[in-house]
Amino acid sequence: MDNPKYIYFLGIGGIGMSALARFFNNASIVVVGYDKTPSPLTHTLIDEGIQISFVDDVDSIPKVLLENKTDSLVVYTPAIPSDNKILNFLKAQGFVLKKRAEVLGMITAQTVNLSVAGTHGKTTTSCIVATILQHSDMHFSAFLGGISTNLASNYYYQSAPSEHLSITEADEFDRSFLHLKPQFAVITSTDADHLDIYGKREELEQSYQEFAGLVFDKKNVFVAYGSKHLITGVTYSASNTNADYYAVVKSRSGKGTHFSIYNNVDEAPIEDLYLNIPGLHNLENAMGAALMTREAGVALESIRAGLENFKGIKRRFEYILTTEKVIYIDDYAHHPSELRAIISSVRELYPNKKITAIFQPHLFSRTQDFMPEFAYELSQVDELLLLPIYPARELPIEGVTSEAVMELIRLSNAQCVAKEDVIAVLKNREVEVLLTLGAGDIDRLVLPLKEYYGY
Repeated sequence: MDNPKYIYFLGIGGIGMSALARFFNNASIVVVGYDKTPSPLTHTLIDEGIQISFVDDVDSIPKVLLENKTDSLVVYTPAIPSDNKILNFLKAQGFVLKKRAEVLGMITAQTVNLSVAGTHGKTTTSCIVATILQHSDMHFSAFLGGISTNLASNYYYQSAPSEHLSITEADEFDRSFLHLKPQFAVITSTDADHLDIYGKREELEQSYQEFAGLVFDKKNVFVAYGSKHLITGVTYSASNTNADYYAVVKSRSGKGTHFSIYNNVDEAPIEDLYLNIPGLHNLENAMGAALMTREAGVALESIRAGLENFKGIKRRFEYILTTEKVIYIDDYAHHPSELRAIISSVRELYPNKKITAIFQPHLFSRTQDFMPEFAYELSQVDELLLLPIYPARELPIEGVTSEAVMELIRLSNAQCVAKEDVIAVLKNREVEVLLTLGAGDIDRLVLPLKEYYGY
């Protein structure tokens, strides 16, 4: 369906789905949706004029959709369970149904697509790309996997008299990114994940190779140096001087990093850049964003301004509190590699302070696949509160529990705790640096913790 007049989003509260919903809503198409539970994001969508139901009942389907079946499109996310009543009813009624990834590919196919993929780092990188373009005079649309602080949204549109660029966060889950048609790409990492979908690491790696193969010109593929053995392209690194492009750090702090980009391809270095967020992993993300946008024709002045003014993303190394007594950082980290990045960065920034982490594992399958790795990375903090596993779309797996992870953790001051008991437990702890980590509903703790420590 090329020109639907009505679009129904099943799972509209998802970060990728809501970006598409905002795109169509801004285009004056009637947008309605369903999600399992209300959230701050669904509240915002409702405020923007989108009707949303939270009941899996066919009676909750808006009449305007049922009365205009031939002009309606149903967009769903793979996270919607197969027994969802609304999904099965709409299938039986003959509605046109498409996955989120298909629709994203369709609406960006006629643009110059800048796409960012990776097991981790893709949200930060794509948001940096969007901020760089925001500081340019270029026409672009951005579909992001997080709420950019600069853009105050996960969808952004800027009109200008130039070729239309699009920024897409390329999701490897369910091989979704293979629906895109990128002319430029950054691949931030290819660590194993989503093995419930892929079965084994090699299948995931092959999908990344297929994604990179969608870009016709290999000089437009930028790959983090750690994945150079898998992907043919231009390599970059925040630390390894063997990469085609590498960072030379001038100074760094808890606020940001002054650096230059040097290279091994006989180009003049790019001197005196400043990234306005901390962390070596974020520096590497910024390099991928800067190199791709430069190759896409963005002026160096815009790249420089975008990096200098980047304010971060909700739940990505987000400073919640910085007081004399407590530093509180919230992060979406839900993979062992992401835990390593955030914990090592915080340790480097605050070497003399005690780090207390609250971690909520995300998915039974991911916990099962990486249980020793999770235990090792979590053992690098000083104190740990481990919440029950957040199931998302999954049913429990026998023997896969937070208690099983805890048995492998080499840390004397660690315990499993229910989410509702966290603050009561912390009242008996001397907290200096606090981290909340995870991709489930651990974000519901952020405000209570902020209020408790920010009195």
